[in-house]
Order: sequence, then structure tokens, then C-alpha cells
Amino acid sequence: MLAAPYKIRKRDIRQQRKLVLALVHAARKLRPYFLAHSIVVMTDQPLRQILTKPEISGRMTKWAVELAEHDIGYQPRTAIKAQALANFLTEGASLSTTEPCALAEEARPEEPWVLFVDGASSKEGSGAGLLLTLPTGEELTYALRFDFPTSNNEAEYETLLIGLRIAHQMGVTAIRVRSDSQLVVYQVRGEYEAKEEVMKKYLAKVQEATALFDTFEIERVPRSQNKRADALSKLASSSFAHLNKEVFVEVVKQKSIDQVQVLAIDSSTTWMTPLVNFLSSGALPENKTETRRIQLKAAKYAYAGGTLYRRSYLSPWLK
Repeated sequence: MLAAPYKIRKRDIRQQRKLVLALVHAARKLRPYFLAHSIVVMTDQPLRQILTKPEISGRMTKWAVELAEHDIGYQPRTAIKAQALANFLTEGASLSTTEPCALAEEARPEEPWVLFVDGASSKEGSGAGLLLTLPTGEELTYALRFDFPTSNNEAEYETLLIGLRIAHQMGVTAIRVRSDSQLVVYQVRGEYEAKEEVMKKYLAKVQEATALFDTFEIERVPRSQNKRADALSKLASSSFAHLNKEVFVEVVKQKSIDQVQVLAIDSSTTWMTPLVNFLSSGALPENKTETRRIQLKAAKYAYAGGTLYRRSYLSPWLK
């Protein structure tokens, strides 16, 4: 007589876990909106009580902590018509194909990001073009102008080093580099020997940078497959005066092999401090008006590697 109620209860728990997981995925995909607005979840399940139970499992505890940074309210579902499609997808999905994949998602290795690099040197100057493609398909473009003389090979190495540095600061652990420079690619892969002293220094710097990634691959591609990075590098290395009004171009003042790491200590409080505290640890001031202002503002910012970044109009992250 007790078997049937136990099965029903177990089935309800599985369904509630799936609903919480769906809410977690929605919060991850729509993070800027969740941070900037108060979210109301319409459901016929007691999700609020589930997420606040002290005896919930470790996975549910992790999801509850992740959702706690958002202003989420729960209301009973009223009209069934608005939920018809959601119910159809939920009830029609197969447990054997969806639930194991969703629960094992965090155990999978990170999908590599793809970095296209190209450097250019001319009489007017030297520049670099970077195209960083996320696993989600989003693309970040960077144009860099070198404020020092370089050869073509040095420009290619500089571009590779800066691209790896940017990816590491963004928290990337797996990366695939695509370059049309035969010399740089084969020297990094160990198929060519670096004979010149400058090339040896650059190669040593690259080896230090690649050690920061769990997965690193580099491959030579035809110039036809690297057109966008090539166009950015030529744009940055050519006429420069008018570009700052149309394209954001960062100026690199010093060669990578000449840079010395310095740890800066700054204990002062600036306008960035509340944003950094919120993005790094979720800390918010007690004042509700100030809390709301920070949540709205934080949607345009990201904090990674100890640096605060802001998304610009043309998509690159700016310091």
C-alpha cells in the first residue's frame, strides 16, 4: 500500500529538479536580463520551498546559490493556456535523452574557443587583428596598433601573445589558434627551429603563455580563411588618425618580450568598487535604490582575472 505514494513522490521530486535546472539554464543564457530586472516565475510547483530546504541535495544547493544572486519571485500559475507549449515540451521530452545530458553538463571538458590571429607590418606602421570565437558562436574582434617598429614575423608573434593574454584574462582554459604565418605556427609546434635571438625570446614567451591553458592547439590556415583578422591588422597598421572615431584600436606601447610584470597595490575605493564586489561575490549595499542601480549597471560589465571590463558598442570588451 505504501509503494504507490512513494513512487509518486519520487516522480514529483524528479520533475521539480528538472524545473529548477531549466530555471538555472534560463538564468545563465539570459544573465544580463536577470541581473537588470526583477524576474517573476509562474509555476504550479513549490520551487521557492524546494530551494530553501536545508536537506536538499548538493546539486540543488549549488543551483540555489547560483539563483540567489538574482531578484526572482515565484507566483502560482493561473491560466493554463499560456503554459500549453511549455507543458508540451516538458512532458514530451524523453528522460533518458535529456536529464543525463543536463546533469552531466558540468562534468564535460570545456569546448575550445577559436582564436584567429594576423599581424601586419608596413612603412606606415605595424598592427594586429584578432578574432575570438566563443563556443556559442559569438565573435569578439580586436584591432591593435604597435607603437614600436616590428618585422612581419615579430608582428605575428606579438599578435599571438596578445590574443593568448586576452583569452586567459577572460577565463578561457581551452583554445585553438588559427594563423596563416607558417614560421610562427611551425616554431610553436616545434617543427621549425628558432635561430634568431629575437625569435627565441618570442617563442619562450609563447610557451609560457600556452602553459596557462589546459588545452592548446595551433594550426596554420590559408590566408583565405583568415580574411577578417587580416583586414583588421591591415586597418590598424595603415592610416591611423581617423580610426579612433570609427573603430576602437588599442595602442600597444611596448614589445611583449620587453615587458616586466609589476604587481600594483591600490587600496582606494572608486566608482568601480561596488560593481567589482557585486560581480565577484554578489555583495550589494543595504540601500535598495543603490542595489537596483548597481544591478542595472552590472549588466554591461564583466569581471575576470582581477580586471573590470565593459562591453563597447562594437562588441569588444574594454578595460
